[in-house]
Amino acid sequence: MPSRHSSRERAVQILYQLDMRKQEEVDEAIAAFYGTLSSSGAHPADLEEQDAFMEDLVRGTIRQLAGIDLLIAGHSANWRIERMPAVDRNILRCAVYEMRYLGTPAPVAIDEALELARRFSGDDSVAFVNGVLDAVSKSTIIRTKESDSG
Repeated sequence: MPSRHSSRERAVQILYQLDMRKQEEVDEAIAAFYGTLSSSGAHPADLEEQDAFMEDLVRGTIRQLAGIDLLIAGHSANWRIERMPAVDRNILRCAVYEMRYLGTPAPVAIDEALELARRFSGDDSVAFVNGVLDAVSKSTIIRTKESDSG
């Protein structure tokens, strides 16, 4: 079983692919990703099992995409979601899904997203991703606390 960090990397790659190829189905994109692993000479341990966490991240993010995009847009001052760099947009989507729907602690999801931004994007992206996710995490905490008291 791959590490959660590797699963997140894979999820962002597939989300990016889905974002660029608007017509592709989620299951097709995941299958194509597994196909690239087998044809790329990946380590046999990587091919023994399917990556359930990666698949959950991809499928869940796509299933909740409209709400996730609204949340990101609401916390990214002066940036429309479609104008964001595609890599950053999909890193944000994956992290928001993880925080909001999987219950991953915000510091963990944000730290992982920053590592992904460092790897796949640039220094400006790291600051941008950090700012948006920090704002999202604070609004999620506030909303949850208000919901609990009502």
